Amino acid sequence: MQSEWVYMNNQIDFYFDIISPFSFIAHKKIQKIKQNKKIVFNYKPIFLGGLHKLAEIDAPAFNKYKIKILQSDCELVAEKNNISFTWNSKFPINSLYLMRGYLYVDDNHKNDYLDAFFDAYWKDNLDLSDEIEVNKILKYLNIDSKKFFEGINNQIVKDNLKKLTSNAFEKELFGAPTFVANNKIFWGQDRLEYAIEELNLIK
Repeated sequence: MQSEWVYMNNQIDFYFDIISPFSFIAHKKIQKIKQNKKIVFNYKPIFLGGLHKLAEIDAPAFNKYKIKILQSDCELVAEKNNISFTWNSKFPINSLYLMRGYLYVDDNHKNDYLDAFFDAYWKDNLDLSDEIEVNKILKYLNIDSKKFFEGINNQIVKDNLKKLTSNAFEKELFGAPTFVANNKIFWGQDRLEYAIEELNLIK
């Protein structure tokens, strides 16, 4: 008889930003894991630009040497994990409105919203700083674009994203993707497996 995994604690917090290519890869890996293991991933949207500012970090996207390695690393990791990936020619863009949008849409739309915008940016090479492209995706998701743009400018939504980003900084997080399991921090998509191991799995 095949043994099953038993989870003493099955919660992992996943801090992400759509602008982060490794957040995209981590999301795709999580989708595969969720099909086979009873792990609850708590998606924690943050504004990466704001987190970098709080942590006084210069993002690799603005360093001409680091960004070359970042691109090649992303392409390599995606290939090794059989994830369809295209480096976005408009990287980086300001993700503030996209991340507010994730908070604005109702819970029934969050997964579809994230899949659609992640794929649009890191698979289809679309310019998500272009409102026309964003409107096309919103139409595909059956989300009213007028209400959407009004919603992401709502002060409650703004404050919520700011609070989530500040809370991440207070937990001493400084980048995305980051996983937190049993109050331990695991930074980077390649640490996902370590975060799972931290859950004290018993086979």
